[in-house]
Amino acid sequence: MWRAVAWVLAAALAGAMPARAADPLRIGSKRFTESYILGELLTQAAGPPGAAQHQPGLGNTAIVFEALKAGGIDLYPDYTGTLAAEILKLPPGAGLDAIQRALAPMGLGAAIPLGFENTYALAVSDARAGALRRLSDLAAQPQFRLGLSHEFLGRADGWPGLASRYGLPQRPVGLDHGVAYEALAAGQVDAIDIYSTDAKIRKYKLRVLEDDRHYFPRYDAVVVYRLDVPQRFPQAWQALERLAGRVSADDMIAMNAAAEIDGQSFDAIARAFLAGTAGQKATHDGAEPRSRLAAALFGPDTTRLALRHVGLVAGAVGAATLVGVPLGMLAARRRRTGQAVLGVVNVLQTVPSLALLAMLIPLLGRIGVWPAMVALFLYALLPIVRNTATGLEQVPQGMRDAGRALGLRGGQVLRYVELPLALPVLLAGVKTAAIISVGTATIAAFVGAGGFGERIATGLALNDTALLLAGAIPAAVLALVVQAAFETLEWALRRHRDARC
Repeated sequence: MWRAVAWVLAAALAGAMPARAADPLRIGSKRFTESYILGELLTQAAGPPGAAQHQPGLGNTAIVFEALKAGGIDLYPDYTGTLAAEILKLPPGAGLDAIQRALAPMGLGAAIPLGFENTYALAVSDARAGALRRLSDLAAQPQFRLGLSHEFLGRADGWPGLASRYGLPQRPVGLDHGVAYEALAAGQVDAIDIYSTDAKIRKYKLRVLEDDRHYFPRYDAVVVYRLDVPQRFPQAWQALERLAGRVSADDMIAMNAAAEIDGQSFDAIARAFLAGTAGQKATHDGAEPRSRLAAALFGPDTTRLALRHVGLVAGAVGAATLVGVPLGMLAARRRRTGQAVLGVVNVLQTVPSLALLAMLIPLLGRIGVWPAMVALFLYALLPIVRNTATGLEQVPQGMRDAGRALGLRGGQVLRYVELPLALPVLLAGVKTAAIISVGTATIAAFVGAGGFGERIATGLALNDTALLLAGAIPAAVLALVVQAAFETLEWALRRHRDARC
């Protein structure tokens, strides 16, 4: 059994690890539409295919910045206001020079102003706005329901400071930015936070409230990079420098609209901009949602995503089995130690997945497969350890005594008596861990590890139900396949045991 697990683990690691390329420039992006587009734009502008690699949708600002510091990526697009207020805690009004000085001790820099600003703002439906024109007007509207993105709620330049500056009495609820506009249109909230280059501002006819007390800083789009990038990738860096000042606010709004309204891919949008054909509407065949779902389900990336997803799950569960079974044996043998072991794996299970991934990035010094694999491994331990301990504890003492009466020693009793009798319960734990891991592995996309979570993350950013389902359905099917495989294995083991009896 252990040899088989080791082979599965080795094969899974080979499948999960990305193919080694000749040191491509690694470009990250955050998990919202504009960042996806800018990441793809930088990737294509850096040179021919293969010169740069886009690792999209890595999460919020803190996660992507930690990935940059740790060397998991080489650069990513961000905004001066975010860098100054949220990351570097610089005084208000800090410009690009001050940001560069503050980043330099970390081995980082900020350069290549792309040519547009994308500031934060609050917006209300024009039909419900009434006399509201300025942010200060909200102070007299305590009944207004605010739906704000989770990042904005916690940012230094977000809601806490805004509420203090304007004396706002509202208690906002957290919403994913991808669904906030639809929630506002449906009347579920009265105001949301927006980016000034969002295409949906015009689509939903929103009124952007004036920042009359000048709370928000400037948010000029720039490239944040590791200082060794110009030396390591001189040609790519020179190509990226040619993007300086080329992207206007209108250009960015048009590209966001192409993604969120016209349904174009990020790759196609970036290619059109660089070719000078941006703004031309894509030709659509009037496809119904069902056909769009089918196209997304069986897209050209399906095999790649499936192999990565299976590799992550098999690698993590295989490693958890190799570690968890001995821990379960220890827990069954030594009660006090066992309680401590089970307590630790229980605590690991309660750590939120995204929080665990965020902690693992600086610890491991990288993004991608390894943080995802470690997180899945830790989550898979509990059912394996617990079921191993339970299975061994349920072995009748008489069976152990019978083994010893036949001359078997301690280790032989474990191998020939206890483990075979505990195997059904042990396998049930591995099955549970594997099925849970299939679902949990979708978070791997948030650290650039791939899998079907890529579609889910992109679907969330675009509020694209078809793309969300194209990620969720294969993951659910894979979970059913895993369950069926384990049940088949359990049936085969029962038949083998019955035949021997």
